Amino acid sequence: MLYSHIHICRHHLTMDPSVFFKCLADNTRLKLCCLIYEEQELCVCDLIAALNEAQPKISRHLAQLRNCRILVDERRSQWVYYQINPELPEWARGVLNNAVVALDKDLEQLKKSLAGC
Repeated sequence: MLYSHIHICRHHLTMDPSVFFKCLADNTRLKLCCLIYEEQELCVCDLIAALNEAQPKISRHLAQLRNCRILVDERRSQWVYYQINPELPEWARGVLNNAVVALDKDLEQLKKSLAGC
């Protein structure tokens, strides 16, 4: 299980770097995280449209990212919105920021397909 080395210590998330990197090692999960990092918050329907993937696949990857504590979710009516975990360690946020820079052109293409639901 990827998220067995994650500990919550009084409003501070500590994370084993190898767990974090394993969670982001999948291209779909990396793109999901980068899009959410860039946009602050996205709905599942936005992510499905942007990545042009089936809902079950996107939901499975989002669940893994949530289990790794990289993402948090909030249900609003029929939609679920995702954000980067606000308690994510600073080093992990730095990694995501660098990934966004590295994937800049890919992310710009993906953002054109956001559904805006």
